[in-house]
Amino acid sequence: MPPTESQVEYMTHTRIGEKGQLTIPKQYRDEFGLQNGAPIAVLRIGAGLMLIPEQARFQALCESISSVLERHKVTPSDLIDGLPEARQRVYARRYPGLARQGKRR
Repeated sequence: MPPTESQVEYMTHTRIGEKGQLTIPKQYRDEFGLQNGAPIAVLRIGAGLMLIPEQARFQALCESISSVLERHKVTPSDLIDGLPEARQRVYARRYPGLARQGKRR
């Protein structure tokens, strides 16, 4: 039975080289489409580390955002139209003193 995305499976072990580098065996680089220089996210989970190809993480993030936007019936133009107000809220939260000065002028 092929592994699913939610399945945990022991795949292999590797060693850390003298420069702190890990080697991912070729069979798994091929399976996941990882080329030299491919970005990998490193997550700390308790006492362990999880390596996730950035492409997979980015794709999951895009799917999650799309799902939320669809569920709330937000169109791309709604999103773009709301950017100026969103920028102002972020600016006010990040730089409250400067935001108050700008309102007084």
